[in-house]
Amino acid sequence: MSTKNPRLNVVLEPLLYQSVRRLAEKDGISLSLKARDLIRLALEYCEDAYWNKVANLREKTLTKKRPLTHKQVWS
Repeated sequence: MSTKNPRLNVVLEPLLYQSVRRLAEKDGISLSLKARDLIRLALEYCEDAYWNKVANLREKTLTKKRPLTHKQVWS
């Protein structure tokens, strides 16, 4: 059986595996779907942390006397 989605093999410590397995059982989904959802959530957190850093750096350099133009912001 062929699939369009790539596969990923992951080795987990026993306690981490048990935690993911329990969460999957609680939600009534497969272990692989739960792992996919947790990876997706972790990536969202990483992206949020990155954009938060960018925003904080930009906020430090913000001056009301000399704001950026639309072209400067979007180019």
